[in-house]
Amino acid sequence: MIVGGGPTGLLLANELGLAGVRVVVVERDPTRSRQSKALNLQPRSAEILDWRGWLSLMDEYAFANVEWGHFSGLPLNYGALDSRFAYQVGIVQADVELALEANLAGFGITPRRGHELVRIDSGLAPGDEQVVATVATPDGEQQLTARYLVGADGGRSTVRKLSGVAFPGRDGNAPATVCDITLRSKPAGVAESWTMPEFDTERTDFAFLLPLRDGVYRFAFSGVDQAGISRDTPITEAEIQSVLTRSYGPDIELDEVRSASRFTDASRQVNEYRTGRVFLAGDAAHIHAPLGGQGMSLGLQDAFNLGWKLAADINGWAPAQLLDSYHAERHPVAAAVLANTQAQSVLTAPHPDARIVRDMIGRLLELPDANLQVAEDISGLAIRYNLGPGLGHRMPDLDLGDGTRLAEHARDGLGLLLDSSPDRRFAPLAEDWKTRIRCVTVDPDALPAAAVLVRPDGYVCASSDDPSAISTALTQWFGAPE
Repeated sequence: MIVGGGPTGLLLANELGLAGVRVVVVERDPTRSRQSKALNLQPRSAEILDWRGWLSLMDEYAFANVEWGHFSGLPLNYGALDSRFAYQVGIVQADVELALEANLAGFGITPRRGHELVRIDSGLAPGDEQVVATVATPDGEQQLTARYLVGADGGRSTVRKLSGVAFPGRDGNAPATVCDITLRSKPAGVAESWTMPEFDTERTDFAFLLPLRDGVYRFAFSGVDQAGISRDTPITEAEIQSVLTRSYGPDIELDEVRSASRFTDASRQVNEYRTGRVFLAGDAAHIHAPLGGQGMSLGLQDAFNLGWKLAADINGWAPAQLLDSYHAERHPVAAAVLANTQAQSVLTAPHPDARIVRDMIGRLLELPDANLQVAEDISGLAIRYNLGPGLGHRMPDLDLGDGTRLAEHARDGLGLLLDSSPDRRFAPLAEDWKTRIRCVTVDPDALPAAAVLVRPDGYVCASSDDPSAISTALTQWFGAPE
């Protein structure tokens, strides 16, 4: 059972559906939100979607490929990244959801909208063998039973609250507003394509217009007049028009407000991603300032890490501790994102000290190696799980000698055993795990060892010239031989 029909929940449902797992997705909102919310897929998220062949689902909705990122408005050169997707894919969250939900229908799964979790009756205690949850539906309360429940229901997660999981961190210091609008008139100079946001730490306010699709603009603003306003205070057209006029002059005129919401730079993360048979993912597990555009991608990668592990357990072959590795691997990744977004928040503060530090960081980011390191961090390409020396990094999407790419062999969610030995001595191992991995022949120059084992989520978990070492790793990650 997945609670939450946003990108995290929908990608997780697709991963489970691909593995033949029966899934129920419940979503409190009766209709899909019109709000664009997140605006991009970072390079690593583009890679994981391509690993399954699902990135192409986004083609009709994407409106930009952006070869730059930013760290608190300081430019990052994404074109230098070692990836097929050395750019951000400009696409609004609502369209990512649309594409993932359409794909989910192919597995016979349709999110149940207007269904709200109200109680978790069992599944939180260590000895519980199932989750029993009560859901309010348009036809009354319904009790659902599942092997596992995943809360992917956002920063105000009901699952997290019902599970009694603390959400430590800090409250927001910088309230802001974001809205999707159309304009009746606009002056020259209003952006017609994606441009680098400019943060002036000598000013006490901020306003930024970014064109999306079909004449819609994302308008984000903050300032002293936002201080003390509750997140639940209605956002009026007069408020938006006032900021537009102040920022762009008298010739800009608001036409329609499609959606609007308030947010802060609050930063919080749960200490445990698992309680009994209940897991947390995406914003339910961590929230942070939206600086650098990392939020949606962080949740998608949570789902990609958790999906194959849940499927392995439900399908009966998960080795011991596999499910616990979800927290061990993903908690540090989110903690690093919280740290870099807090640092970005400091650099945008209207304070003389922030200006001094910002100028120094800006000079450092003019160095190609420094710029590349931060770009890899923000893009998600630098993620390395603690799986042992030389392991835990993402596997590059190699061009293979038969005209295919490595990603094309990962479409069905299996692990990959890459064999570059001249006698193909690792291929027989694949027969012992034939429903869980696939053996792929690779040029020896492309690998650090004769064999490399890649998990279903695309991360390297073994590398060796010795078949016995690879066999041990197969048992560790893919269970006992079949």
